Amino acid sequence: MADPVAEPSQTPAVVRHAEEVMGTVFSFDVRGGEPGAVRAALDEAVAGLHRVNEAFSTYREDSQVSRLARGELTVEECGPEVAEVLELGAEAERTSGGWFSMRYQDGRLDPTGIVKGWAAERAARVIAAAGVRGVSVNGGGDVQLLGVPGPDRPWRVGVSDPLRPGGLAAVVSAAGADELAVATSGTVERGAHIIDPRTGRSAVTDLVAVTVVAPRLTWADCWATAAFAMGSREGLRWLESLPDAEALLITAGDEVRCTGGLARRLG
Repeated sequence: MADPVAEPSQTPAVVRHAEEVMGTVFSFDVRGGEPGAVRAALDEAVAGLHRVNEAFSTYREDSQVSRLARGELTVEECGPEVAEVLELGAEAERTSGGWFSMRYQDGRLDPTGIVKGWAAERAARVIAAAGVRGVSVNGGGDVQLLGVPGPDRPWRVGVSDPLRPGGLAAVVSAAGADELAVATSGTVERGAHIIDPRTGRSAVTDLVAVTVVAPRLTWADCWATAAFAMGSREGLRWLESLPDAEALLITAGDEVRCTGGLARRLG
């Protein structure tokens, strides 16, 4: 889990909003911009999250993804967002060598692992397009940051310590980056929910959490999930090979492993 680190605002306009959707809470922190345009963009972003939930929820029998999985719809008959997410998921599967998958439960389509990060990133970009100075969208602990919160001050995100409740394992700074995302996959809060796509069962590794820092939350979320399933040694080696991605891995034995460039993002 990750949370923006609170700091006093130095901007004339700050809008915050929390929305329950997709089985979690999406928190918005918007800095600057014309108030009417910000409110309209926020409303559009929130409405978009609910449409995503309606289309992609695997718990709704009438969702497009559920109907697609049952063969009642083709991809062409679904909304354009479905095709977009499936293409992104296929790219994630190729990049991870199959460690990220949308078909790990008896071959049945389940794009859950990519949808939340993609939806949060998309919501942030909708708001950024309204001309704001900066926006943070936190979808259940995974964060997309765009712009800056104030003059000469970057966004900062605290990464929860999975072995010390209430503590921080690190603080990530977006200094020098127009966009940055922080995503964590782990077992402490949600239990053994990450699936090993080779077996279709819960991934059993030496890790308790993987946090990935990358420009786009869509990919940071996928890469954290894939690396967790790999385990610390193979996961770290694979993450080091990815461009524009840094990571922090914490094992059940309280060992911390980091990619070589992560230190530049801490502070």
